[in-house]
Amino acid sequence: QLQLVESGGGLVQPGGSLRLSCAASGFTLDYYVIGWFRQAPGKEREGVSCISSSDSSTYYADSVKGRFTISRDNAKNTVYLQMNSLKPEDTAVYYCAAPFIADPIEKLLPYEYDYWGQGTQVTVAS
Repeated sequence: QLQLVESGGGLVQPGGSLRLSCAASGFTLDYYVIGWFRQAPGKEREGVSCISSSDSSTYYADSVKGRFTISRDNAKNTVYLQMNSLKPEDTAVYYCAAPFIADPIEKLLPYEYDYWGQGTQVTVAS
């Protein structure tokens, strides 16, 4: 019943911006941590950012801190990832995910998450 669907990916030039959306169904965002992850060709999936359900605390990988911003709209049951100053190394398939437990200890590690979307492609190139 719990489903996540990503959208908003595309092709953008270095230095450009994109906003990704993660729409949830079958559960209420208020009670879940939501994470964003990415996987580039030949690379392992890595954590990008997450937002808590209780107080909207946010967490970012060092590689994106200061450039990406995660937010949520509970009325729309949607989490967003605003990506600015994009670099070619940001190119990857981006996934949103939710854990089964309320508050995972390692918030940016993929194994802590149980429910995954299908991903949306982000390509940063000239």
